[in-house]
Order: sequence, then C-alpha cells, then structure tokens
Amino acid sequence: MLTITQALHDQIVAHARQDHPDEACGVVAGPAGSGRPERFIPMLNAARSPTFYEFDSQDLLKLYREMDDRDEEPVVIYHSHTATEAYPSRTDISYANEPGAHYVLVSTADTDGAGDFQFRSFRIVEGEVTEEEVKVVEAY
Repeated sequence: MLTITQALHDQIVAHARQDHPDEACGVVAGPAGSGRPERFIPMLNAARSPTFYEFDSQDLLKLYREMDDRDEEPVVIYHSHTATEAYPSRTDISYANEPGAHYVLVSTADTDGAGDFQFRSFRIVEGEVTEEEVKVVEAY
C-alpha cells in the first residue's frame, strides 16, 4: 500500500494538469529504507510528448546524486497519461527499474466517468504489475 500525504497527492495531480496535454513526470524522494514519500521533485518530460515520457538523462543523474547525498531514495516515481487510463503501458513496464518504488500514474482524461483524473499506484517488479491501495493522509 502507498501511504501519501494529501499535499503530495495534490502536487502530483497539479503537475499532471499543468503539463497537459503532454505527459508530466517526477519523483517523490524519501529517507532511504523508510518507504515514506516526503520530497516532491517535478521533472521535465524531455520527450515533450502527450503519449510518452522520458526523464532528461542529465537531470536524472543530478537527481540521483542529490538523493544519494541526502541519504534518500525514489519512493514514488510518477507520470501522467493524457488520453488513456492510469495503468502502466508496455513501455512504462519496460522502463520500470526501481523494484522498491511505487509507480504512480495520474490520468488527466476522463476514461471511467469518475471525473477528470485517476490517481493509481502500482508495483512493477521484473515486468509484473501489481496495483496497490493508495491511502491519502493529512500527515505522517
């Protein structure tokens, strides 16, 4: 289960809406080994595409060095889908290389009649996708 604060949830959704119609992407880092998302880090979608996201390699290298210096790890890796449901695509699955991370997808399309976005979390390990419950809390 992913437990995330309302503030972080809202920041991820706001980033997805802001970058629409392109896919948004980013990371929420947390203390290494804690599993607790704390620091919101929006990233630039280097692909600038409505159907694909890609972290800029230089930005990603800088981010990982910074997390290492702060004894953090990527707890949440997020991106948006702009025209489809919030479920990992084959490409998303092939690029998922952090087995300990929660992969959050936000859809900015009303694909299920439930409103203009979905917020879902998945574990992706060795190509296996497992959806998990999301618990939004006011604070940890």
